[in-house]
Parts: sequence; structure tokens; C-alpha cells
Amino acid sequence: MAKEKDLKLLNYDISDNRYRELKYFCRQYREKKEKLSSITELSSAPLGMKRGGVISDRTANIAIKKARLSDELRLIEQAAMETDGDLYGYILESVTDGIPYEYLDIPTSRSGFYALRRRFFYILDQRR
Repeated sequence: MAKEKDLKLLNYDISDNRYRELKYFCRQYREKKEKLSSITELSSAPLGMKRGGVISDRTANIAIKKARLSDELRLIEQAAMETDGDLYGYILESVTDGIPYEYLDIPTSRSGFYALRRRFFYILDQRR
């Protein structure tokens, strides 16, 4: 595949650096899904003391991690759905895997698709 260009989102008041931050947040989508599905342990030993007198609760830590991952995945998915309910699967595939318009069999024009991507990043920026 050709090298991917950055979208220009200055009309949405999103700087180049903020766009890249959002873009790479989305690119971690598959990793986050795998990590979430691999966390199966929710029971642990009773509370124990760690160095420095801090109490550790492994079950709570795992639950917090699962909740954070779920929230991040849901945030990306909801931004894609809000962008376009009919085409959200294509948008999700493009922003999470970096697949350009030419490799998606999407029922819209190239310019229309990239307008949807810009809107997606605007919505994601507002929510994050």
C-alpha cells in the first residue's frame, strides 16, 4: 500500500499533532480488543500489602483495566456510528487498520469518504 497521508483538519480546529494522536489511538483498536479478550482473570488473593504500604487489590485493578479498554473501544465505535450509521463499518476499518478508500469496496465517492473520515476525527476529538 502507498504511504498514508495525514488528513488536514484545520477547518475542524484540530492541529496536525492532535490528529496524529487520535489516529494512533484508533490504530491501537485491534490491540485493545485482543488485550480485553485475553483478560479473563477476575478473582485474586485477598488484599495484600505492597512496598510503601500501598494496599493492592488485583481484582479491582483488572476490573479497572477491562473497563478502561472497553470504554476506549466503545468510544471509537460510537464515533464511527455517529459519523454515518450505514457506512460505519468501512469508517471503522479505515481508521483502525489504515485501509485507504481504494482498498475498501465502499458505496460512496472518494471525496465523500474522506469527508466522513474528517467528520469521524472531529467527533472523536469532541468525545476524547
